[in-house]
Amino acid sequence: MNKVVICGIDTASLPTISGDEATELLKKARRGDEQAREQFILGNMRLVLSIIKRFPSAKENADDLFQAGCIGLIKAIDNFDLSVGVMFSTYAVPMIMGEVKRLIRGYNSLRIPRSIRDTAYNVLRVRAEIEAEDKIASMEEIAKRMNTDEKEVVYCLDAIADTVSLFEPVYSKDGDELELMDKIEDQKNNDSAWTERLALQQAYEKLEDREKDIIYMRYYQGKTQTEVSKEIGLSQAQVSRLEKNALKEMKNCLRA
Repeated sequence: MNKVVICGIDTASLPTISGDEATELLKKARRGDEQAREQFILGNMRLVLSIIKRFPSAKENADDLFQAGCIGLIKAIDNFDLSVGVMFSTYAVPMIMGEVKRLIRGYNSLRIPRSIRDTAYNVLRVRAEIEAEDKIASMEEIAKRMNTDEKEVVYCLDAIADTVSLFEPVYSKDGDELELMDKIEDQKNNDSAWTERLALQQAYEKLEDREKDIIYMRYYQGKTQTEVSKEIGLSQAQVSRLEKNALKEMKNCLRA
């Protein structure tokens, strides 16, 4: 590999790891071995490089795409289940692609200052690290670890946030589809976007504590209903029912 420096890393010097070595490193990382985790991350950075090369904007935005891809890689590492019996790369590629595509969508809608993007992706990295410790990654905790102001964390995250469909389908079964909020059509109307986010937050705050926990774990932490059920001591069916009811309550509150 020719020498190419991305984010201060000489890509030609990136290590490779064998299948057996990868499995052993993952097992150690699961037991809390930070050195093994770092080795595994470094050993898979070539996978990130191979993915970002597929995108037309790779040359112009190599550093940014690489950072986004590494966030996807870290998420994949922290969520990969060794017992499933699939190759790690098979699991990781969609997550890496997802983070890179999210960044590119952001490019297409708004040019964000480099300093804000860098801070935002540091926030995402710290958030992933906190969640890997099975802790709630609150804005306060993220700001504390980054030694920065909580308002700065919120501002930078908001700057790179997608113009999302807050009413996009979040539950679908037997044709019964629930939406969280109708798509914010005007991407340029920041005041409107802030109003919608505030309304969503207010709707969330009106939920019962258990419903809040379920919505937080499902849609902020990305956990499955099975994972949530184990964490809060309910059956998967109970979690599903509570989640559906909570979404209905939020939907009704938003449309009131």
